[in-house]
Amino acid sequence: MQQKRLDRIATVVQQRRNDVVVVLEDIHDPHNSAAILRTCDAMGIQNVHFIFEKEKQFNPKRIGKASSSSANKWLDFTIFHSVLSCFKTLKREGYTIIATALTPQAENLNQALFNEEKIALLVGNEHSGLSQTAIKLSDRIIMIPMKGFVQSFNVSVSTALVLWDIFSKRKMSPLGKTEQKKLIEEFSKR
Repeated sequence: MQQKRLDRIATVVQQRRNDVVVVLEDIHDPHNSAAILRTCDAMGIQNVHFIFEKEKQFNPKRIGKASSSSANKWLDFTIFHSVLSCFKTLKREGYTIIATALTPQAENLNQALFNEEKIALLVGNEHSGLSQTAIKLSDRIIMIPMKGFVQSFNVSVSTALVLWDIFSKRKMSPLGKTEQKKLIEEFSKR
């Protein structure tokens, strides 16, 4: 591998973070998932969780090369078959679960702070949103205030906007040196 490529890998790995994961619950269209993966890669998120409880499962490593710009090649995925198993894992790992939903108790994104040590951002199905189980079990619920007639953005746009807001309000929390070294080795093989 050329030194230029190794330097690029090292630069990217130095900007990766594991204090925020994105959780996609029953996303129907793999192209929406691919667009979300592209955003995750661009923002330095390494881990993405998929919940396939109602929708047909697809392989995140094999979706949307055009819409993801092959971002899926550089990310790590965990697949769950229920909200409960995903949330149990996230809680055990110390994540605060923040759902995106239009509910009366949702916090306005503009006023929301994100001081938690670790955040799992939960986004839902394009048509029905998050399941009631996911909303009920989440620690917080946020919503993007809308100024027009429509009540929501496309799921990939919403994810990008919320992540941008989260990262603009919190300090960068890079991977530790051991994690970086391991990821550099993995990326060199991909």
